[in-house]
Amino acid sequence: MPALLQAEGLVCGVDEAGRGPLAGPVVAAAVILDPARPIDGLNDSKRLSARRRAFLAEQIRCSALAWAVAAASVEEIDRINILQASLLAMQRAVTALVDKYRFLPVEVLVDGNRCPELAYPVAAIIGGDGKIAAIAAASILAKTVRDDGMRELHAAYPQYGFDRHMGYPTALHLQALGEHGASPHHRRSFGPVARLSKP
Repeated sequence: MPALLQAEGLVCGVDEAGRGPLAGPVVAAAVILDPARPIDGLNDSKRLSARRRAFLAEQIRCSALAWAVAAASVEEIDRINILQASLLAMQRAVTALVDKYRFLPVEVLVDGNRCPELAYPVAAIIGGDGKIAAIAAASILAKTVRDDGMRELHAAYPQYGFDRHMGYPTALHLQALGEHGASPHHRRSFGPVARLSKP
């Protein structure tokens, strides 16, 4: 597998995790990699095993020049829609990175076809998490942080099986929604939640 492209200068990669699930927040990460400390094996988080993602997430935290993770809540998703909430989480992640490290990125590269509003040059790259190392790193951080959060939700709401499907609309999850109704962490603006939740 060829290595992903390393962006020149203080380029910030951004990606989100959790647009498709029926429950939980949408989480975004922003990462500026260190060209002097490359990380082998970066790729779109969906192409990696959970164990590999966890290993690489730790490498990113230790080796990146800067990184930050932020989220938009279920309440925000229901109020402004999942696309706008995803862009908001991305905006928060970049802002948190700049506030924490005082690095001003020369450019922000975002996975997908929509860009958050930022005070820096920003470009959307379709499939960027499989093309640009910094975006792949952001993809991995966002996914691992979100999955950890869903496992925590499972401890409080074991009847939904969040630790198995991470909130995605699997048959198990839909059955649990039909039996138990929605938890406070379900996205009530999503059709399956609205249809299957008890009144």
